[in-house]
Amino acid sequence: MGVSTSRPEKGVALVTVDFPPVNAPPVAGWYELAGALTAAGRDQDVRCVVLAAEGRGFNAGVDIKEIQRDSADGGHDAILGANRGCAAAFAAVYDCQVPVVAAVQGFCVGGGIGLVGNADAIVAAEDAVFGLPELDRGALGAATHLSRLVPQHLMRTLFYTSKTVGAEELHRHGSVWQVVPRERLREAAMELARDIAAKDGELLRLAKQALNGIDPVDVHRSYRYEQGFTFEANLSGVADRVRDSFGRDGR
Repeated sequence: MGVSTSRPEKGVALVTVDFPPVNAPPVAGWYELAGALTAAGRDQDVRCVVLAAEGRGFNAGVDIKEIQRDSADGGHDAILGANRGCAAAFAAVYDCQVPVVAAVQGFCVGGGIGLVGNADAIVAAEDAVFGLPELDRGALGAATHLSRLVPQHLMRTLFYTSKTVGAEELHRHGSVWQVVPRERLREAAMELARDIAAKDGELLRLAKQALNGIDPVDVHRSYRYEQGFTFEANLSGVADRVRDSFGRDGR
């Protein structure tokens, strides 16, 4: 359980997340993921990173129970830790020195959107669904990253309703490179990573910097701005009210 890194073939690092039962990492898990991605990108033998997950889904966001336990004791350490840990992990994807390919199966919600929205390419299984159920869970954030996957009005509708969209729809929008049967997901992601890793490593690293440099939105600043409203919701008590309701009825 946790985050592991392997080298399945020359030039490619595979970073795998495994936090049963739903891949909702605790605060420490987000920092662990950030460290693994950063280390993989710094390895001069690596030219592409594949970010994958074990289990039913790619990522279910933060560990709400960890936040609820801390909040019940009147503390804010968990929500602050989740905010900072997510920001670190999302930034590690975006700032990774080499391209990052996300291999997504099942649910990709909440923090999962932050990860894939900052990836360079996405390969998805046919059963993959993407969305931000933040309003149902007493939080805000990652609209910055959902905006990189779908057009603005669709992003807003998804955010306000907490609905999800499937991999095929994101493929039509051009944000998912390929949709494959679940049993072929890892293979398809590796095929794309292999094509990327075939390029000159030094030039790839320059290309990553160049593409980040021409982005129209500063994803780091934009996401941290959103997180300020998440903390405001916690201080006001509305976040606890919504999270407690989610815990009771599973919405």
